[in-house]
Amino acid sequence: MSQEPESPTVNSWLEDELYQQYLHDRRTVDASWNDVFQDRRQNGGTPNGGQAPAAIPPAAKPAPALPAVPTTGETIILRGAAAKIAENMNQSLSIPVASSQRIIPVKVMEENRRILNQHRTLTGKSKISFTHLVAWAIVKALGKYPNINSAYTEINGDPHRVTRSEINLGIAVDVAGKDGNRSLVVPSIKNAGHIDFQQYMQEFDGLVSRARSGKLTLADFQGTTISLTNPGTVGTFGSMPRLMLGQGAIIATGVIDYPAEYQGVSPSMRSMLGISKVMAVSCTYDHRVIQGAESGAFLAFMHELLQGGHDFYKSIFADLKLPYHPVRWEEDKVEAMPGYGSQAPYSQEVAKHAAVLQLINAYRVRGHLIADLDPLGSEPQYHPELDPATYGLTIWDLDREFLTGTLGRAYGEDGLQVATLREILETLRGTYCGKIGCEYMNIQHPEQKRWLQQNMEPQANSWPLDKSARRRTLQMLVEAEHFEHFLHSRFIGQKRFALEGSESAIAILDSLLSRGADKGVNEVVIGMAHRGRLTVLANLVGKPMSQIFSAFEGELDPNAMQGSGDVKYHLGASGVHTSPKGAEIKVSVSPNPSHLEAVDPVVEGIVRPKQDRLGDARRERVIPILVHGDAAFAGQGVVAETLNLSQLDGYTTGGTIHLIINNQIGFTTNPYESRSTQYCTDVARTVQAPIFHVNGDDPDACIRAAELALEYRQAFNKDVVIDMFCYRRHGHNEGDDPSYTQPLMYRKIRQHPSVA
Repeated sequence: MSQEPESPTVNSWLEDELYQQYLHDRRTVDASWNDVFQDRRQNGGTPNGGQAPAAIPPAAKPAPALPAVPTTGETIILRGAAAKIAENMNQSLSIPVASSQRIIPVKVMEENRRILNQHRTLTGKSKISFTHLVAWAIVKALGKYPNINSAYTEINGDPHRVTRSEINLGIAVDVAGKDGNRSLVVPSIKNAGHIDFQQYMQEFDGLVSRARSGKLTLADFQGTTISLTNPGTVGTFGSMPRLMLGQGAIIATGVIDYPAEYQGVSPSMRSMLGISKVMAVSCTYDHRVIQGAESGAFLAFMHELLQGGHDFYKSIFADLKLPYHPVRWEEDKVEAMPGYGSQAPYSQEVAKHAAVLQLINAYRVRGHLIADLDPLGSEPQYHPELDPATYGLTIWDLDREFLTGTLGRAYGEDGLQVATLREILETLRGTYCGKIGCEYMNIQHPEQKRWLQQNMEPQANSWPLDKSARRRTLQMLVEAEHFEHFLHSRFIGQKRFALEGSESAIAILDSLLSRGADKGVNEVVIGMAHRGRLTVLANLVGKPMSQIFSAFEGELDPNAMQGSGDVKYHLGASGVHTSPKGAEIKVSVSPNPSHLEAVDPVVEGIVRPKQDRLGDARRERVIPILVHGDAAFAGQGVVAETLNLSQLDGYTTGGTIHLIINNQIGFTTNPYESRSTQYCTDVARTVQAPIFHVNGDDPDACIRAAELALEYRQAFNKDVVIDMFCYRRHGHNEGDDPSYTQPLMYRKIRQHPSVA
């Protein structure tokens, strides 16, 4: 069988540019191109950048005669990329193509993309573009119409259809050339039909990143079977792109906008009428192997997918582990029109306003259940009370304005506040479903709930932090991590109850101490068990390192009355902590026997007389902080007893700040085997203490939770709880191997980077 030379492709201009770079300095070109360019130098040929498989070269027809050169005007020879593009276009004329086009409403795609991106922003992940979703719809549609993935070739003069079992989806990426001109490269995602959306996202983003940094390899271009181009990014409504040799079809998407006849209509009128933006999608195909009916059916199926049919978005949400259900296409429900009075449409409007107020309350009560709290990645589950569809609200309501009740303070002061349902949902999800989840709606005092709402909702628990404060936090985290690493490598096999995996506790304590000092607090008394005690003593209290290391070496202080063994975890210390603004605050860590929470009432008993001696009737100048383990907080009765006494006149210290280092394991026991409640903090609900659940891998969120906790404690003289979700890098005391009892958890932990 004879084989014709491979023909130029859409990527040939890039190959030519890389070849010139190779001739200048071959070390600057990816090694995968070396063999191609070596052959090119020896043979003087122009090998293909590689979209058409070498085994099935498509037939090429002679290019048509060119028109005569114009007699006027300057002529400029096309070189480099421009010349290759001209050559490609001439070659494409040999393919008998036809095109199908469909106009698709994008309301469902737009709203689901918005939900996806808000969640991914809250969890610190990259955003999803419309192109991601359209390209994935192409992959799924090819599963039903695989013939669109085929190509045409001629072998010994006989026409053949080339069928492909794999979908290698080419993505057109706009890149800047060395001369400043912009051109397209079309690398492909390999075997896209056999990966899930999470893997597809990684492949897609990797291709785009390598394309824009000039790091694409030869393999990225080879074997492309179908392509997507998106001229809509430059405002083009519809496009019929040229089909390159070796492919059966190319899909093009136009700009996303309202139909021309509605572009002059006000946004409020469009939302009332239920008008969606639209997008034109075209399929240009090789008519020798693909027929118009197939192309039309393929686009119709893409339409169904992008409208949410066949569980398209549901599977995406599942792959990305979102705790929401996607919105779906449905007819708009009757909306009120002016002048209807008490007739049915007016009743429908009232019902929707009531539904929105129910939804706001549901997020305040249940939003923490779908917050992103676990650094190890266990994903929260969908909760129907947090779904607008539960209350009869549809996608057409997202752009309509509703009364916001007390949430209105997030958008302005006084008066009846209104906002679109989309704005309301984004505020609620940002406030209650991000890295901080707050339980407080069980509090019976309206002013306390109102205070929390006013301090959380206006900025959705994401107010900006001072750069110097963030640098200080990073420094504290690095110092804590290096201190633990030194102990781990220097005193091998010795118990130290490391803070590794929960270093953000140091950032929280430092924030509490520094902010307290700036507000005129005189002293803080800390009570804590073993976990992280040495790091707190060294990095916050300022206990001399020599004393800490001497305890590991077994060198006893002759003036001390304690013995050896675990004594280094039981001793206390006192010092002075200085805030970034130069304010000083006394800080002491109370001695603690081995029974974990036994120190709790002791700390309260230390703080109360200190307050009385200072004449601190408001109990604002000496603050107790108790640091707990999650299993101990839920399991030891002394915690409940201490909480139960916290508001009695004879015992109160004006509120305790409780920090729980929640490493999600009690010695060797999983939470669901050690308690009957959702959280280890549920015992604190008995005294109506607000509880801030926070992701320990987000130091910024930890600092914000600490700021809220201190401000609330000072405002209302009540207990407050910070539940910091984290993990334990090593075993309970570094002398055991936790992977024996928790193999799955510690497989994750071994692969998980530290917060610093």
